[in-house]
Amino acid sequence: MIPKIKNITFHSARSHLSRPIADATHSIDTIDFIVARIETDTGVTGEGYLLSFHYSPAAIRGALQDIAPRAVGLPINAVGTFAQAVYADSEYFGDVGINRWAQGIIDCAMWDAWGHHLGSPVHQLFGTYRDRVPVYGSGGWISYSIDELLAEVTDYVGRGFTAVKIKVGSPELETDRERLHKVREAVGPNVAIMMDANQGCGMGRASELAAIGRSLGIHWFEEPLNHKDFDGYAHLRQHAGMQIAMGEREYDTTALTELIRRGGIDLWQPDLLRLGSVTAWRDSAAIAHAHNIPVLPHYYKEYDVPLLCTVENIYGSESFDWVDALIDNPLRIEGGYAYPSDKPGWGFRFKDDCLEDM
Repeated sequence: MIPKIKNITFHSARSHLSRPIADATHSIDTIDFIVARIETDTGVTGEGYLLSFHYSPAAIRGALQDIAPRAVGLPINAVGTFAQAVYADSEYFGDVGINRWAQGIIDCAMWDAWGHHLGSPVHQLFGTYRDRVPVYGSGGWISYSIDELLAEVTDYVGRGFTAVKIKVGSPELETDRERLHKVREAVGPNVAIMMDANQGCGMGRASELAAIGRSLGIHWFEEPLNHKDFDGYAHLRQHAGMQIAMGEREYDTTALTELIRRGGIDLWQPDLLRLGSVTAWRDSAAIAHAHNIPVLPHYYKEYDVPLLCTVENIYGSESFDWVDALIDNPLRIEGGYAYPSDKPGWGFRFKDDCLEDM
């Protein structure tokens, strides 16, 4: 008998590493999370989480309260039925946005519960291509001092990471130039460096940063322009001299298909929670694969590493340490690779003493 969802509860958590940080377009006050816990009629449980920061707390709580009843009573494997119900509810006000996040956290919890019911890790439910995934150390916030920036990237390298990413898009171009040069000097020639503008550049500044990046062997340039500037991405890709990555702001595959049509993308960066489901994440990876574009997901390494093991066209996974102290089984990362858990479901749970009821 397939368990059915009896109840869903939501909880909040804050990273032990929480402090104000900033990129080119956002000032982030806190590193907060929301955790969904599913209970079933057979005692099987499942868990999902999303990165909420401090944004729209009342709106996301309202979306969770609105969407959760659509999952209650469903078998834990009925992710498609749940997605259709959410779409029907959301279409009137718009089928992208905050309700998609609410769908995504519950979808992740359903997959976790399904894996626990079957006694299988999620990645083994799909069949696997590999048992490890290249991983890069992320951060490099614009708000960091030079000393803080260099401490972070050298810490990553000291832990065996072979690639790091830093933020660009400072008010002054020379600030970005100095930061990039200092990072290259600190990590040496054999560590890949990537840069992320978080949509904070116009074409002129993006072109200038690309020129600086070429001189330093920067590996790829993430979100240089507004995510809707498809023609701009196509133009920049022709002249940047490095790979162009984007996709983390997308709630569907419209941008991916438009950029493919224009030749404006090298690396696709799906965000599992914005896309709203494991199914949508894998569908987007299939579209990218059909056009020889590798997948380089945004943020959620605890989900992305297992999922990347199930698709052919991977580039790697982003790594932050933000949840590691909050969960019982952090991903093993060694020698520049992350290894999926062999435990059922996603292979981790948030510690009870790190959670507060919402």
